[in-house]
Amino acid sequence: MLFSDHVALVTGANRGLGRAVAAAFVAAGAKKVYAASRSGDPIGVEGTVPVRIDVTDAETVRAAAQACPDVTLLINNAGVAGFGGPISAPSTDTARHEMEVNYFGTLTTIRGFAPVISANGGGTIVNVASILAYGPIPQVGTYSATKAAVLSMTQSLRGELAAKNIQVLALCPAFVDTDMIAKVDQPKMTPEDVANALVEGVIAGTEEIFPGPSAGMAAAFRADPKGYERKIISFLA
Repeated sequence: MLFSDHVALVTGANRGLGRAVAAAFVAAGAKKVYAASRSGDPIGVEGTVPVRIDVTDAETVRAAAQACPDVTLLINNAGVAGFGGPISAPSTDTARHEMEVNYFGTLTTIRGFAPVISANGGGTIVNVASILAYGPIPQVGTYSATKAAVLSMTQSLRGELAAKNIQVLALCPAFVDTDMIAKVDQPKMTPEDVANALVEGVIAGTEEIFPGPSAGMAAAFRADPKGYERKIISFLA
């Protein structure tokens, strides 16, 4: 694809990976880049157009879809992460919130914008998943489950939206240096490097994009799924 032909909308664009993706799309020559956040404030990246979207509020999604009728490239980046396992967490509140934002929020945004993209002749949707969709780390077990759900939804959507000329991709990074995982003491990719990998994946139409070390992790999973599961479960133990 040529970025000059496309209008992008990035959710969760006010900081971290989302902000880096919005900047990367501007640099790649996108016709327009909508930077969506819950506040709708400008994100400080020249060439972006601020828009308000709370992915847990279907009304804001519908309003944004009406205000941004030219979108052909949707990046579902908005997400939250708690730190706890399904049993070790003090309650199910964090798990419910993660699922509400990461899974249902992504689904709500897709339901709002898929008709827009289709009406514009088709395009691309990218869902930000995680390498943890393939093997959960117990310390972020409930978050891992939401990303596995996002990946599964992505796979289902490919068949459902193919007839509308919409390709659906998944970005599956490992650790990214953002506020979300500031407490995790592991090597991390910069948001800018992950954003550049996303740009390359969108241009190539890569169905699962594995930036940096996540490529090796994905290869290990494919080679020995159960061995990979045992290794990742013991990670950070």
